[in-house]
Amino acid sequence: MSYLDINSKKVKPVVEELNILLANYNLYYQNLRGFHWNVVGKNFFDLHEKFEELYTDARIKIDEIAERILTLRHHPENRFSAYAKQATIAEKASLISDQDMVSCVLDNHEEILKQMTKVVNKAEDAGDEGTIDLMGGYIGSLEKVSWMLDAWTKDSQK
Repeated sequence: MSYLDINSKKVKPVVEELNILLANYNLYYQNLRGFHWNVVGKNFFDLHEKFEELYTDARIKIDEIAERILTLRHHPENRFSAYAKQATIAEKASLISDQDMVSCVLDNHEEILKQMTKVVNKAEDAGDEGTIDLMGGYIGSLEKVSWMLDAWTKDSQK
């Protein structure tokens, strides 16, 4: 990989982990779409808007992850059947309570963050600073959103 100055053999494990992350993000995105469409109750306005914000962000990240894989001179997976096999996130039925929706989103975040750590570890081994930089921004952003959603689940102080 002359323009990247990365050993092509060392980058293969990075790509494998990025494809798992891509699979996770695709299932997370679809879970969020279902929650956005089906949330009801007194938290409708807040969560309907938040789920849309989150799936819009996920859609952008899906494209960026795929483009990073292409930058590394590999091909991103694009089949949902493969995503379902690779992902550590499961599809979630969306006819559930708003509390369960937020809990699922937080569980998805936990899995995504674990996968991002795996990507970073493989990228460090390969000397792939571009992927490390991409993941660093993602991790900080997802941790902040997770903190805010977790705060939403708590009872307010009196």
